[in-house]
Amino acid sequence: MKTKILSPLLDDCIDGQIAIVTGGGKGIGHAICVTLAAKGAFVIAADKDIKAATETVEMIGHGKSSAIELDVASEESILKLYALVKERFGKIDILVNNAGIFKATPILKTTTAEWDIIQAVNLRGAFLMSREAFRLMQLQHSGRIINIASMSAKTGGIAAGAHYSASKAGLVCFTKSLAMQAAPYDICVNAITPGLIETDLTRAWGDETNAKLTEKIPLKKFGQPQDVAETVAFLASQRGRYITGEIIDINGGLWMD
Repeated sequence: MKTKILSPLLDDCIDGQIAIVTGGGKGIGHAICVTLAAKGAFVIAADKDIKAATETVEMIGHGKSSAIELDVASEESILKLYALVKERFGKIDILVNNAGIFKATPILKTTTAEWDIIQAVNLRGAFLMSREAFRLMQLQHSGRIINIASMSAKTGGIAAGAHYSASKAGLVCFTKSLAMQAAPYDICVNAITPGLIETDLTRAWGDETNAKLTEKIPLKKFGQPQDVAETVAFLASQRGRYITGEIIDINGGLWMD
């Protein structure tokens, strides 16, 4: 019996697809928006900082993207976003849950309020965004949900607080659970766990701290937002059509499993 050979996937374009990227105004989210748009998607840059989201859209072009103010800690804000998306497009093909809050607060100084807001943004927000995307995707029998977690979900964090690490570990498990439920509808759900990525956040740590951290990385350099964005684009395209429930490390070898 001969093995069936599928036609090669010659390109990774996602022409005509509708993508929502939370936290799309800066850093990794900005890079994801620009990359998905470059590959043909219409990108909705959703961010609590509407100015930053608008700047992303201005870079991409208004014909290929739109900026929407979104607070992922608010269910009302999320439902409003999906109402607009459903009215305008009638579908959602790609959801990237990128919005997050990072804190390095030691456990004895972590307040209940700080714990709650990090879980609300990093974990509950991804749940609510994914739930509403799933409502539309299951009708289409297609879709991609990609969660941006963190290496700290596996390690407990090199520089992250326990609340941040816990929220990202929860996101990893949520990814696997949703992947199982979404699979019958041909919806792929995956997560990316970036390590040390060069952004405004990590640059603020200072040269001395970053130099010490760099020495711990086998590749001896921080990653770039584009490294994460290209992986998102791969998972969103037909090249990633048979990958679901996977947790992909992007960390220069800092954590290997």
